[in-house]
Amino acid sequence: MKKFVFILTTVVALTASQMVSAQKTIVDVAVGNEDFSTLVAALKAADLVGALQGDGPFTVFAPNNSAFGKIDADTLNSLLKPENKKALTNILTYHVVSGKLDAEAVVAALDKNKGMVTLKTLNGQELTVQQKDGKIWLKDQNGNYSEIIMTDVMGSNGVIHVINSVVMPK
Repeated sequence: MKKFVFILTTVVALTASQMVSAQKTIVDVAVGNEDFSTLVAALKAADLVGALQGDGPFTVFAPNNSAFGKIDADTLNSLLKPENKKALTNILTYHVVSGKLDAEAVVAALDKNKGMVTLKTLNGQELTVQQKDGKIWLKDQNGNYSEIIMTDVMGSNGVIHVINSVVMPK
């Protein structure tokens, strides 16, 4: 009987913890991951935290800290200043698409469209998702590429796909 109670308690605890984690927004997920600390700082500086905690759903192509590390430190520090909030907001919303596009949906769209699909981002510009060399890439409007290095980090209001470079709008 004690084994049964222990197993039942463990199952209930695991189920409850999964339900709690599934209710975290994409912002909560990012805040809880050290590898997104620069992204979180940028979201706060651009005053986008509240918007991305909304109902969504959103698909976020989230640059990790290494991706932000590829940007010149002076440029990045300048973008985080209050006077550059508009430019920072433009960059960050270029990484967000309305709707929940998990990896399966992205691959299906790529298969349907001969390995390339264009997405409209929240800043109104286009971002191209492209399959090449057995990997999935984002191509920004300047012709620069960023590899999607992790997919399907789920939040209650959308999904995060981790990218290895910051994509830039025009």
